[in-house]
Amino acid sequence: MRHVIIPAYGGPEVLTMVDAPEPEPGPGELLVKVRAAGINRADCLQREGTYPMPPGLGNVPGLEIAGEVVGSGPGVESFRVGERVFGLVAEGGYAEHSLLDAGLAVPLPDGWTFAQGAAVIEVFCTANETVFELGGLDAGQALLVHAGASGVGTAAVQMAKHAGATVFFTAGSRRKIDRVLGLGADHGILYKSEDFVEEVFRITRGEGVDVVEDFIGADYLARNLSVLRPTGTLVLVGFMGGRVAPFDMGTMLRKRLSVRGFTLRAQSVENKRGIVGRFRARWLPLLEAGSIRPIIHEIVPFAEVRRAHEMMEADANFGKIILEMG
Repeated sequence: MRHVIIPAYGGPEVLTMVDAPEPEPGPGELLVKVRAAGINRADCLQREGTYPMPPGLGNVPGLEIAGEVVGSGPGVESFRVGERVFGLVAEGGYAEHSLLDAGLAVPLPDGWTFAQGAAVIEVFCTANETVFELGGLDAGQALLVHAGASGVGTAAVQMAKHAGATVFFTAGSRRKIDRVLGLGADHGILYKSEDFVEEVFRITRGEGVDVVEDFIGADYLARNLSVLRPTGTLVLVGFMGGRVAPFDMGTMLRKRLSVRGFTLRAQSVENKRGIVGRFRARWLPLLEAGSIRPIIHEIVPFAEVRRAHEMMEADANFGKIILEMG
């Protein structure tokens, strides 16, 4: 089989396609013939060397796959050979075959393409855990999502609106703002020319929001805290704008704020099974019904994996970029 490795840290040019033996499924694992894999910002950070693999894993990127079960290890009774599945992997998604823990696998709904399956689980699981489990967003509250046109952003917007929240978001172009508004969001902020704090306070008449979903990190920390209502929650999901920042703790104390952090890949398999279980219970029925949907920017042939990374790093995508194995 072919898979992609990262022989040295650097730009998209370091991604290298090589031949490798098919992996052998261990206890509780499925061997999946991968038909499609999601591209995530974490893959780019891994390639650059700023988001290293947890100890014991290899150097094949890819956090989510969709494909067909072609084998299984001892103890697997819930899936059969030939069944179509999608799911979370800690590594190895950029491959023609990948191992998938059976507890992190989800049957692919009838009528879904493999690309749809590969576009769902990482972003919808992340959005559920950050916005709802950690952020505690409820009906009648307000959410600010940074990078609202990203994969997680487009998922979070739809989920929050379905839950009855008011949704603010930032994006880098007027075209992206219009498209996110088309998903149901209430207020778009063009971060390149507008101050999101001023805009949120203007629209809410000085009240702010209950939850902020942030991928930027250090550059936005103080402003994110300032825009929260009393007892509000900032959920940190990335650090594209830096990882270290000084800030005035008085704001947190005065408004009794919470700051929560989240990363998916480094969590234990047991935790991930719980995350997938919560996603399946709350959001999969809505996805199957078409009430919410994965947003796919482009499906890229496996051989063009470097171009897929270039597209993501150029912030050219609206929603998910998907690799398709021929």
